[in-house]
Amino acid sequence: MESQAIDTWKVVSLSPLPAWAVVLLAVALLCGVGFAAWGVRREASTLRRWLLWVFRLAAGLVALGFLLEPGIRRMQVAKVKNRVAVLIDRSASMSFPSTPGGQTRSEVVAEALDALGPEMEALKDRFSFDLFGVDPELAPIAIETIRSQPPTAGRTDLLSVVRSLKAEESASTRKLAGVIWFSDGADNTDLAQGLTARAKTSLKDLGVPVSTVAVGQGGLKDLAIDAVRVDDFAFVRNSVTAEVEVHARGFSGQSVPVVLRREGQTVATKVVQLTEDDDAQVVKFTFTPDQTGRFVYTVSMPVFPDEAVAENNARSFSLKVIRDRVRVLLVAGRPTWDERFLRGLLRQDANVDLISFYILRNSADESGAYDDRTELSLIPFPHEEIFRTKISTFDVIMILNFGNEDRGVALTNYDTDLREYVKNGGALVYVGGDHSFGDSPAPVNPFAEVLPVEAAGTADVSVFKPRLTADGLRHPITALATGTTSTAAGWDELPPLPGANMTRAKTGATVLLDHPFAMVGGKSAPVLAIWEYGRGRSLALMTDSSWYWAFTAHALGTPTRSYERFWNNAVRWLVRDPELTTLGVTADPPSVEPGKPVSISVVARTPDYQVAPGAVIDVELRSADDGKVVGTQQVIAGSDGTVRVDFPPPPPGAYKVVGKASKDGHSLGESTDAVAVRAVGPELADARVNSTLLKDLATAARGKFFESPSALSLSDLPLTEPPLVEVGRSKDQPLWDRWYWLALMVLVVGTEWAMRRRFGYI
Repeated sequence: MESQAIDTWKVVSLSPLPAWAVVLLAVALLCGVGFAAWGVRREASTLRRWLLWVFRLAAGLVALGFLLEPGIRRMQVAKVKNRVAVLIDRSASMSFPSTPGGQTRSEVVAEALDALGPEMEALKDRFSFDLFGVDPELAPIAIETIRSQPPTAGRTDLLSVVRSLKAEESASTRKLAGVIWFSDGADNTDLAQGLTARAKTSLKDLGVPVSTVAVGQGGLKDLAIDAVRVDDFAFVRNSVTAEVEVHARGFSGQSVPVVLRREGQTVATKVVQLTEDDDAQVVKFTFTPDQTGRFVYTVSMPVFPDEAVAENNARSFSLKVIRDRVRVLLVAGRPTWDERFLRGLLRQDANVDLISFYILRNSADESGAYDDRTELSLIPFPHEEIFRTKISTFDVIMILNFGNEDRGVALTNYDTDLREYVKNGGALVYVGGDHSFGDSPAPVNPFAEVLPVEAAGTADVSVFKPRLTADGLRHPITALATGTTSTAAGWDELPPLPGANMTRAKTGATVLLDHPFAMVGGKSAPVLAIWEYGRGRSLALMTDSSWYWAFTAHALGTPTRSYERFWNNAVRWLVRDPELTTLGVTADPPSVEPGKPVSISVVARTPDYQVAPGAVIDVELRSADDGKVVGTQQVIAGSDGTVRVDFPPPPPGAYKVVGKASKDGHSLGESTDAVAVRAVGPELADARVNSTLLKDLATAARGKFFESPSALSLSDLPLTEPPLVEVGRSKDQPLWDRWYWLALMVLVVGTEWAMRRRFGYI
């Protein structure tokens, strides 16, 4: 034991009877005392009545003592030390000066711990103080390490520390008495916006008081770009707005220029007039990209000599610039959930100009009734204008569950127009349902010739989960993730669908998804098929329940976006998006935190979109400002045509990634992408001390908040006292078997009996 043993004693019951028997006998004894007292309630003399009550009660107490058999237990006990966890924030923001021009926050913590040494020594018999560095995981640390080694952790996650403490407490043999937490409170994860209900629950579950100590003071001068809000993509020759959050401390009354650059070229400049010592403003830049592709933009402000942090004066972001919107015509045979979801997806896509129709009336409905009360507000389906006059203006035509046999609605007369539209470079999507393929009531399907499949009977309404084919595993339409393994896993997570139309694939068609058990002509029935017809492309989906895919979620509970990704891929493939080339080079992610490697995902395919295993791929990382090559790697594509390239962390700035691939001496193409390397991460973006969060933490954990390390005194800490535990043999010494206790019982009982007899009650 760490504490010295001490001798002590306590009174115990030595009765061999079980507890329930002792309780029953005690209740019976008390009842007897009560009945005896009740029997003398009418005694006229108050003195006599009280004498009888007192002696009967005394007799009952003496009898109870013999029943319990009291004794003295002599034993040796010790106080086992409780632990006090002293947590030291080792995130990079602790390297900021505590005061302007003063020591760093970590150095202030080291001095405070030195000053607390005598107090810790005085409490050593009751508590042991364990020092842990939070980096962001808990690890033992020495005071000298705090003083000599600068903190480097890239994030502050206070809630994660609470969970780590809980796990550490469960694994330790000694009880935790409390926590002292030295930090600047600059949380940039779950508690960035303040203490949450989830955090309060975690602190309550910890079960010990947590006291917090704010490290650092105000008064630091700093300019910072806190955030840049801009869409992930923009349209070429269309204006886009970037909102820049500028935070200034200690620059009241000054004007500061904010500059937006694209890969070294100045795009725009704004001047911010600062009016307060702690001033936050939003600067809006509106600009018009003139080229397609991915570009890196940088927002920056000048660095002043007395700033606390220079690196947070600039922030880079990547912007994908795409061509004008894709013009899509969507025609549905009737309103369905499939039509609703697909129309909603296309409408919210800023890259799509959508025109949609679904049939709610036929030719029997008069458009100009004689009686105004029967007038219909719905216009007739403008099939002549759409499929003959304006058909060439659409990039993609989507037909959903359409097979109307009404001549006023059917498209039979436009089969030649549809065929010429696809042959000349148009794109067609045909989606199944109870009015499509072999389930259509119309005798002629005007889309039959341009589709990659042909009807093969009525639908199979069995619930099934579409299965990726070998071609589907590699095709960009069905790529729900990067790499064949991730794509297969993504499709496996999707929910089953309630039935599919039965078709057979035509010669030359590519089946991407097939049915796991329904067969047509000895082969698995296709579920998703594509092909090229002339210079155009067409896609057939043999189910009207793809909207089920919009309800999937991964392990963390956020949407997987499988539905959106599938249809976006399909539209991009149909319109021959230049990014869906045989060589794909993608910066993953497009914005990189400081000190992190630049990761590039490369996918090499043959001209027919088959994988190109063994393809030789050369990847260069170039500075976007001056074109200087900062890294070159040559890699070989794997069996699935993919490979990942990692470049060592480059300096902050804007970079271009250029990839070239070849196989068997034949070029597979060239592709480029852009990546932004940030100057600082979220940890160094803000030099403030979040005392409010630290105070809320202490309050929620029943601890105490200290405004500075110098204000901390261990005597003010709420700590759980260590328990007493038995460490030696104990010895029981009976008290009830002494002669004088028996004599006392005889005397009390005899006196009470004699008094009752004298007063005439016996």
